[in-house]
Amino acid sequence: MKNITVILADEEQNTMEEMKKSFERDGYQVLAMTSDGEELIDLIKIHTPDVVLMDIVLQKCDGFKVLESLAGNKKTKVIVQSSLSIDGFINKAISLGAKYYCIKPFDIETLKDRIHDVLNTDNKETRVFFNAKTTNHIEEKITNIFITVGIPAHIKGYQFLREAIKLAIANPEIINSITKKLYPTIAEKYDTSASKVERAIRHAIEVAWNRGKIENINNLFGIKVYSSNEKPTNGEFIALVADKMLIEGA
Repeated sequence: MKNITVILADEEQNTMEEMKKSFERDGYQVLAMTSDGEELIDLIKIHTPDVVLMDIVLQKCDGFKVLESLAGNKKTKVIVQSSLSIDGFINKAISLGAKYYCIKPFDIETLKDRIHDVLNTDNKETRVFFNAKTTNHIEEKITNIFITVGIPAHIKGYQFLREAIKLAIANPEIINSITKKLYPTIAEKYDTSASKVERAIRHAIEVAWNRGKIENINNLFGIKVYSSNEKPTNGEFIALVADKMLIEGA
């Protein structure tokens, strides 16, 4: 790939300086840096970079306005890097065309991988990736949910279901491709088959229902979702838990 051109936009000058040094060491061309949203819009028009890495919080106008200004720009890809992890902010950035939403603080090498992902793919999916602290928080919340609904840690489906929920949080669209993307992704990670992943997750959900903790499940989601005579599909359960965590700002 040719030298990748980048514009950085962040209110934290030190963050931009560190990113600039790291990118230039790897052959990226950093065209400009700014903390001003209005200036960023002008810089993009002048340079038409491959990638813009920006925070949502900027001076004069925010990142959402910048994204709106890029309607019709097919070349420049935007990756948002922000400490704002509220679902509403993420969804708004996605709807306005951001290709990735990175939760601060993030690993710079992972960010470079995401840049290559964006520039090497034609798909329209937007993803969210999390830092280690956020990941630990997500792991803890999933564990608490599994304890509440009665999914034991010793069964194989426990780990597969945990992985499925994390994937659905990072990329909500994957729930629409559960057999083509979600199961195969988990299968590849654990060196097994997609069909075994599907069966193990189904078993984990059935164990919870057979333990009769339906009331706990309904209390967890705040509404009467299911009765003892009905069980969710794998996709329904994964989506339900992932949506709950995203709404709560996981």
